[in-house]
Amino acid sequence: MVEEGPPQRLIYAVLGWLMAHSARKTLRLRELVFDDGTSERWLKPDINQHIKAASRKACEIRRVETAHPPAFGNRIMVEMTVRTIAAYRALLDGGVERNCARQIVADIVWDIYSKMLGLYSWPFRLTTRDPSKRISRTIKALLWFPFHATGAPGYAVEHWDTDGNTYTHFTHCPPHSFVRALIASGNDQGDLDAFRESWCRYDWPGANILAGDGRRGHYERRQTLSHGDSVCDMCWRGRVEASESAAHG
Repeated sequence: MVEEGPPQRLIYAVLGWLMAHSARKTLRLRELVFDDGTSERWLKPDINQHIKAASRKACEIRRVETAHPPAFGNRIMVEMTVRTIAAYRALLDGGVERNCARQIVADIVWDIYSKMLGLYSWPFRLTTRDPSKRISRTIKALLWFPFHATGAPGYAVEHWDTDGNTYTHFTHCPPHSFVRALIASGNDQGDLDAFRESWCRYDWPGANILAGDGRRGHYERRQTLSHGDSVCDMCWRGRVEASESAAHG
């Protein structure tokens, strides 16, 4: 990755602090399953050791050669991917079983991502009770930053609203491309599965946060880049019936 200036390094430091804070909160509540079949809960020294190991892993992973997204927000999302995979690999190095490691990292990053979505959607939840408008306005804000669509190697996305639904069809995703480049560089440790478990599955509960109407089922996607498809064909559904919400619960 390209060497960054002081503003970006400051953002990276903030992301590192956020990851560490969420890791402490998540890990102290979880029982970890290990490769040898044992399980235990980590204490504070164990968690601190993991956070330090994840930080070292991030420095290693960040050296992977990949196309540099031109937009500042895009690069922040790539850095979040670096931190995600670093946390996952640090858990593996600590003997944590892969499936358990994927779930823990998904919980850590969801803690950050859900707060970001809540912050972005907050003004629109205050100004309208219409879930369609809440979703549409929040998605537009997110496409302004940090998902600014500059085209590859940044985000490439088509966006439109129809019949109360918002559509975002992504054909290039810098975080996904970074993980692919990391895997291609060798020593794949199930990184794409870890990425998919967290990043690619956040949109379902995330859409319900944006709608803010207490219902589920606000999101649909049939194709996903991390599954090898050519597009993430996202449909953010403004309105759902009570029966549909119950089915997604």
